[in-house]
Amino acid sequence: MNPPNPPRSIVLVTRRNPEGTADAVRRLAQMCGEADVELRIPSDEVEKLELRSGLPGAALGADPDDADLAVVLGGDGTILTALRRYAGREMPVFAMNFGEIGFLATVERDDLDAGFARALAGGFEVLALPALTVTTSSGDRIAVNDVSFHRRQDLRVAELGYSVGGEELGQVRCDGLVVATPAGSTGYNLANGGPVLAWGVSGYVVSFIAPHTLTARALVVAPNDVLQVVNRSRSDPVDLTTDGRLVCALEPRERVEVRFDEGLARLAQVPGATFYERMRDKFGRLSH
Repeated sequence: MNPPNPPRSIVLVTRRNPEGTADAVRRLAQMCGEADVELRIPSDEVEKLELRSGLPGAALGADPDDADLAVVLGGDGTILTALRRYAGREMPVFAMNFGEIGFLATVERDDLDAGFARALAGGFEVLALPALTVTTSSGDRIAVNDVSFHRRQDLRVAELGYSVGGEELGQVRCDGLVVATPAGSTGYNLANGGPVLAWGVSGYVVSFIAPHTLTARALVVAPNDVLQVVNRSRSDPVDLTTDGRLVCALEPRERVEVRFDEGLARLAQVPGATFYERMRDKFGRLSH
């Protein structure tokens, strides 16, 4: 983790429902103007925030891909969207929590001015997070948290086969299967009873949603081993999602590959912050 230089330009990303972010956007624009940092607000954000009359200190309709830093006002879903969008680039994502848990957030909304000042001064470290790349019939898709396979509610239980490194490991009747990065292991995977992987662990975890067998166990996979998942059903498709967003259907007998990619996403965090601190603060302390 290395401290970056102060940004010369910032691109803004806000939550899908921008309610409650208007004051923060105006304050960010003001502070950018005072720091002589260009605030770039893409066209979709201009429309969402209803900024047609302009905003002092901001460049409206600017290129969202040409900036030194992305500042996100939102929850984990919005943060994940930004991390996917800028994956593979040098642009860090600095997130202020305007959602519920905000596990990936850099600072909380109660620290608005201090958080923006930190972003403008480059007062943060950049953590390189791994991602998963799933190869589908419509092209490669990236997931920062997880790739999941789900049976459709109106269809029968899914029949999923899986193999790792070319070795077939089994076939499971279940409601679905989740493949998670360390960052995503505290989400859907944890709800399945899968293990939590600390940030910095090199590898990913496979867990099952309501398996119809006692032999289906979560598996931690080595980073260089490719996972293959096949829909063994003869008639029913299975939905495939990345970070909770529907990507496509896995048709009967269709097979996809999931691979682990180190350091694909770049997340800003406060210097000295740790994964274990996030776990304690976001999920609560254990009671005695």
